[in-house]
Amino acid sequence: MAAYVNRTISMMAGDGPHNVAMNNGTVRVNMSNVDSPLQIFVRAKKKINDIFVEIDDYVKDAVTFMHAVSGENGIATAQDVANVEAYVSKVQAIREVLKRDHMKVAFFGRTSNGKSTVINAMLHDKILPSGIGHTTNCFLQVEGSDTDEAFMRTEGSEEKLNVQSVSQLGHALCASRLQECSLVHVHWPRELCALLRDDVVLVDSPGVDVTPNLDQWIDKHCLDADVFVLVANAESTLMVTEKNFFHKVSTKISQPNIFILNNRWDASASEPEYLDQVRSQHANRCVDFLSRELRVCSPKEAEERIFFISAKEALLTRMREREKPVSSPLLADGHQVRYFEFVDFERKFEECISQSAVRTKFAQHSRRGKNIAGDVMAALELVYNSSSEQKAAKVEKQRVLQEQLSAVEEQLTAITRQMKDKIGRMVESVEHKVSLTLSQEIRRLSALVDEYEAPFRSERGALELYKRALHRHVEAGLGSRLKKRLSADIGHEMDEAQKEMAERMYNILPMHKRAAAASYIVPHQQPFEVLYRLNCDNLCADFQEDLTFRFSYGITALIQRFQGRNTNKIALKNPPTVTQIPPSMPPAAQESPRPAPGVGPLSAEEWSMVSKFALGALTSQGTMGGLLLSGLLLKTVGWRVVAVTGLVYGALYAYERLTWTTRAQERVFKRQYVAHAGRKLRLIVDLTSANCSHQVQQELSTMFARLCRLVDEATTEMDSELTEVKEAIKMLDGASTSAKKLRNKANYLCHELELFDDAFLKH
Repeated sequence: MAAYVNRTISMMAGDGPHNVAMNNGTVRVNMSNVDSPLQIFVRAKKKINDIFVEIDDYVKDAVTFMHAVSGENGIATAQDVANVEAYVSKVQAIREVLKRDHMKVAFFGRTSNGKSTVINAMLHDKILPSGIGHTTNCFLQVEGSDTDEAFMRTEGSEEKLNVQSVSQLGHALCASRLQECSLVHVHWPRELCALLRDDVVLVDSPGVDVTPNLDQWIDKHCLDADVFVLVANAESTLMVTEKNFFHKVSTKISQPNIFILNNRWDASASEPEYLDQVRSQHANRCVDFLSRELRVCSPKEAEERIFFISAKEALLTRMREREKPVSSPLLADGHQVRYFEFVDFERKFEECISQSAVRTKFAQHSRRGKNIAGDVMAALELVYNSSSEQKAAKVEKQRVLQEQLSAVEEQLTAITRQMKDKIGRMVESVEHKVSLTLSQEIRRLSALVDEYEAPFRSERGALELYKRALHRHVEAGLGSRLKKRLSADIGHEMDEAQKEMAERMYNILPMHKRAAAASYIVPHQQPFEVLYRLNCDNLCADFQEDLTFRFSYGITALIQRFQGRNTNKIALKNPPTVTQIPPSMPPAAQESPRPAPGVGPLSAEEWSMVSKFALGALTSQGTMGGLLLSGLLLKTVGWRVVAVTGLVYGALYAYERLTWTTRAQERVFKRQYVAHAGRKLRLIVDLTSANCSHQVQQELSTMFARLCRLVDEATTEMDSELTEVKEAIKMLDGASTSAKKLRNKANYLCHELELFDDAFLKH
């Protein structure tokens, strides 16, 4: 009783924010909801909706990111993408639920206890049918509407009906009654009621004594209620039917929030002497029911949830405040106290339903939001770790590739320089060997020509055929002799050089390219051979043989023979004269003395001119000269000597003339051919050796170029692979950066939910 008196006095003292004194002594409740506890729910709902908008964007960004990295390097599997993608629909479902979430209060009690009147009083208007002869035969849910007109919908229908038909649908006397468990939605403009504006939904129910299907009621309409209001009749006590209903509620809902309104307390005004006794009796029974039987709160808390009101008086007062015409008798004594207690109930109810709704409606969503953010963060953590590991591996691979590429390029440069030097030395060696060998074979050319055994005829046509065949024989013979003497050495050197090239290139090539280089290391089935292109046909095309018979002891032949022999003797007997000069003499005295004109032996040129002059003198006189010479010899040596000499001379001439056969002509021809071909071949020794060395150089350079091409292909592949690795590193770096940002955003969202819990749930 003391608590009741103190509570009433505190409410009556002064004009609080909800109380405005009127001229007629009544009190008008301020409709402002600035300080309303219901704003806690409104703010919490707005906050968690904003958070889930961010969670929705976050999950969509994560799905987009997972799709982007799912096909690249196996950073994320299809299952990972599907797992994250599943959260999109879950977040959408939560957002839809949050949009519909509201604070729900359900009113229960026996028939005609004034449940509808209490709801009307709380809504400050007569919305639900109430009064004598009016009972609610189905569930009526009053909720706010954003439109300016009130309407209603029956369960399972979207048809909007005029709100005046509520009296027909909900009235017990209506001919077309609804089932007791049916639900009718009454949409009332939010601007006309503060409770509806703050997302409060009020559910009126039929009397708990009209049907035994209480379990069906609870399952269908009560499981999501935040507060239960038991409207009891203060003229009687709590009935077993009412208690049984809430016993069933407490078995299905853990710790339900229950308020007990002892309505029609205005009846106590007629018997003021029993007021305190009856109030105490009702209060004790209600406290005992809440704390001992239901065990939903402590006795002290139960005292704060029991109120003695008159819903009818509260409704009349508020309708008068809204200046609506009301035909009613004068209010009973103490109506202001009862009205203030009704206001106190509303205040406590608002505090309770706001806290309860925040916990029941948003705590679960907060946990689910944390779980979703945590699960997505875990998936992103795997992506981040995978991308970081792959990035580290790619960076290491990039380092190895760069080192390999640099090493290959450096070694290739060194090998190229060394191989060029080696090829140059080998070319010089081959050129020297070919030149020396060819010169030696030219000196033995006569033996090669003598080996030619084709029939010889001096006719012009046959002789041309003989020469062409001899050209081919000499060319083939020289070629075969050169091959026999040089091919083995040159081939061996070539094989060694090629093997060295291949081995050195083999060592710098990657493993998958070494097979191509290994084929050069294996000895070739057909070794390299130098082609000796002598082309004797063109070389000796200007050869003109002289097969005219010439007596070897003729005057011309003797003079020519004498000229050649004396030329050599003159060269031997007349060396250049060098005078020895002592070193002490001055340089001017060291000059070689010049011979005096007309003094000294004749030179070879001078002897040649003398012989030619003598020969011309002898032959120019003709027969006269011969006769004079014959006469001179006859007088000098006698005719016998001359006759014998002439006979011998004639015999020699006859012998040579008789032996001038085809065989002799062939020997002369071959001798002339050897002399001519030898001169011509000596002219092309340098050209032939250069040609052979060029073939060697070309072969080695070609092979080295092929090996270098293998290395170039390998370096090109390494460059391409290095480019791919760099692109992969760039992609992985972007993936890890994005995964890190998304992971950090998950931490931010979890922190936001923690702040939400601290602000709205943990108190």
